[in-house]
Amino acid sequence: MHLAQLNVARMVAPLDSPVMADFVAGLEHINRLADSWPGFVWRLKGSGPTGTTPDTEDERVLVNLSVWESREALWSYTYRSEHLRFMQRRREWFEPLRQPHLVMWWIPQGVIPTVPEAMERLRRLREEGPSPEAFTFRDFYEPTGERRLERI
Repeated sequence: MHLAQLNVARMVAPLDSPVMADFVAGLEHINRLADSWPGFVWRLKGSGPTGTTPDTEDERVLVNLSVWESREALWSYTYRSEHLRFMQRRREWFEPLRQPHLVMWWIPQGVIPTVPEAMERLRRLREEGPSPEAFTFRDFYEPTGERRLERI
């Protein structure tokens, strides 16, 4: 099994705005870093110059969808690489969200998740809470459906 993850964020300004310039300038490097990170499997690539994928209903919402070999691989990239410094600046670029913005779920190896499927997983997490079908780093479930209580 592989771990799929969706992260959504709403920008404080349009992507071509000066306030988003540092985000746009660093995104290609951060994406290349992910692509070469141990345990990385796949990520959705947008059609724009930054490789981002705007949500179809709101042009200021960005969608990040990726697949990893394990929780540890995703955690390592997210919190133990240059990505962390980039993420620490998120308040400059993204509006605070009052509901979960990240969801994970297990998929069979070789399966590529779709944005509609991922958005449905996020909806389930928001409305029903963590479960084996939609969970987070904090409320994590193994592929067997067993809840993992210890933290990385």
